[in-house]
Amino acid sequence: METLANLESFIRSAECGSFSEAGRRLSVTPAAVSRNVATLERNLGVRLFHRSTRKLTLTEAGETFRAAIVGNLEGLQAAIAGISTGSEEPAGLLKVSLPPTFGTTHILPLLPGFLARYPRVRPEWHFENRQVDLVGEGYDAAIGGGFELLPGLVSRTLAPAHIVAVASPAYMAGRVAPIRPDELAALDGIVMRSLQTGRIRRWSMRDVSGQEVEAVLSQSFVVNDPAAMREAALLGLGVAMLATADILPALENRSLVRLVPRWYCDAGAISIYHASRKLVPAKTRAFVDWVADAFRKNRLAERFAGSLG
Repeated sequence: METLANLESFIRSAECGSFSEAGRRLSVTPAAVSRNVATLERNLGVRLFHRSTRKLTLTEAGETFRAAIVGNLEGLQAAIAGISTGSEEPAGLLKVSLPPTFGTTHILPLLPGFLARYPRVRPEWHFENRQVDLVGEGYDAAIGGGFELLPGLVSRTLAPAHIVAVASPAYMAGRVAPIRPDELAALDGIVMRSLQTGRIRRWSMRDVSGQEVEAVLSQSFVVNDPAAMREAALLGLGVAMLATADILPALENRSLVRLVPRWYCDAGAISIYHASRKLVPAKTRAFVDWVADAFRKNRLAERFAGSLG
């Protein structure tokens, strides 16, 4: 009977194409992974990988074996996790990735209550504008939008990710308020240049009837960070297209006003991501439920919805 360590080392090496990366995901040394795979090959009497200095690739026998065991291995892992975590108190390091503005505005205020309820959890939160590799980088959870749902990852939708046009009351004083998105071009635009593409981000706005109109802002002020866009709009420098989640306090206290209020951009959903629900540690499960419950109690999905005007 093969050990679980040998089988896990084989599956992770097949996924990663590398003993080093598989070792990082399993929290063991590359040498240990290589040794486990070699033991498995010896016991089976077949070579499972073609090895080169750059990459591992499965042999025909290796691919057949991987397909045969991958589902069963997940079941074994789930059974072990169920026994070891079923009555476990949430504890340990909780590594989470969050967008800076959204995270500090809406998630960080939830932490005192969460820690009071689960005092053995030690949060390590990374505020960053990027899509992290949850498994490869060792994150327990990530909050954001548009993450690629790779095998083994699941998402739980929290709220819509809607973008609206805003400006300060001081900037709009004495100016004619636009009625349609294409009229925004007559105003000073605060726009963002993408760090990934180097291009100015452009949006197409829609209304509740489904009609779509492109919103092209003048490039009066260019930045590379949404938080800077928000601050520039608050300073009265012009019009910005911003996520309702990032400017909700400013909209509710009227330090920013929404322009063309019938129109919004749909950027998908804000979700919380974590590893397969079959193997969720108690600390991660508690955090996901805590955040989802807070969104429900505070009606954040409704308040973030640009479609509601």
